[in-house]
Amino acid sequence: MKIDLESVKCIKETAITIRGSRRRITVPSEVVELLKLKDGDKLKWIVLTDRTITLSKVNNKK
Repeated sequence: MKIDLESVKCIKETAITIRGSRRRITVPSEVVELLKLKDGDKLKWIVLTDRTITLSKVNNKK
């Protein structure tokens, strides 16, 4: 997959914490700000066969 670097807003790395059946990932503050995430917001993960992941905020329909 080719990425147009001019369209990239940020690139960050985080670690996963696994304790038993619980899995947690810290969302970088820049991502929280860019996506305007709030407590309780949902994220959609799409994993492609080449192991590329797309992450997006789920828009709540009210």
